[in-house]
Amino acid sequence: MIRPELSVDQRTKCEIETTSEYDAILIVGFGGPEKPEDVMPFLENVTRGRNIPRERLEEVAEHYHHFGGVSPINEQVRSLMATLGPELRRHGVALPIYWGNRNWTPMLPDTLREMAAAGVKKSLAIVLAAYSSYSSCRQYREDIGRAREEVGPTAPEVAKTRVFYNHPEFITANADRVREALAKIPAEDRGEVPITFTAHSIPAAMAANSLYEEQLRETCRLVAAELNVDSRRWSLVYQSRSGRPGDLWLEPDILEHLRDVREQGAREVIVHPIGFLSDHMEVLYDLDEEAQQLCEKIGLNMVRSSTVGTHRGFVRMLCELVCERLQGAQEDEKRALGRFGPSHDECPLNCCLPPVRPQNLAHAQS
Repeated sequence: MIRPELSVDQRTKCEIETTSEYDAILIVGFGGPEKPEDVMPFLENVTRGRNIPRERLEEVAEHYHHFGGVSPINEQVRSLMATLGPELRRHGVALPIYWGNRNWTPMLPDTLREMAAAGVKKSLAIVLAAYSSYSSCRQYREDIGRAREEVGPTAPEVAKTRVFYNHPEFITANADRVREALAKIPAEDRGEVPITFTAHSIPAAMAANSLYEEQLRETCRLVAAELNVDSRRWSLVYQSRSGRPGDLWLEPDILEHLRDVREQGAREVIVHPIGFLSDHMEVLYDLDEEAQQLCEKIGLNMVRSSTVGTHRGFVRMLCELVCERLQGAQEDEKRALGRFGPSHDECPLNCCLPPVRPQNLAHAQS
């Protein structure tokens, strides 16, 4: 938990600019192992109730052991919180910041107990996911609900900020990361190099019950427009597919796409993980290892751009999402680009329903 230390002037500003409806901010993440002995228990948490074969878990565990059994995601959340705290203070928000994960420590029930002990009654949650799907939105809300039930009557209420796939600061942050990657391409080739946006694949049945694909494609379109990149130069593909081979998941797959790019004559490609907020395990293993090895084999120079991470614009955006809720912003005061406007604050009952049939392996964001 981070509790901002404010000057008298800042406290006064905060009292003027915020309401008493919320008395804490809660960062909600996926979680990840931080030592080798955490890896298998973590994966068992992720896949609980899905009857995953042990050999499949051991296969995925090797991805983590390749990096010393440590997922970078928790440390990246700590870095984000350390950057977000001062930004909130600059805007007069004096609320303490807590952090709880879905699958590994700090676990949501433990964090809610800590908040209840501190007297927190209602908190505003920032879920670290930009797009709407069962796994990236509704399931987090269900996790929060179960955690509150576990804590009992003293558990604080938890509201959630809106998804931000089309927020102008999010678009600018992603565009800046692509620009950084383009700078590594020879100047004479930058105007032609293909740009591949990649996101975590999800089961087709899950995608059918959400706006995941639509939102991803809109984010790609907006980033490409900011970069002045022609629609023929960019593609949206998917990675990190799991589950039974016979199940339908979103395609095309990143590896198949890279082969196609090379066959079409390209010698270089930018790969930007637009569906991810930080450089965690799927980015490090699936892109920096598997995709990079394939590109070396087929003679394609792959330049992987960074995720938004702690980009100044991304942090500003999170602060803005908090402030608009604290201040009760009207719909026309909420910033969004493109065709769809700002997303809802309160999710409809039928929003991001789970697929009819459970899949073999929930997609991990660690």
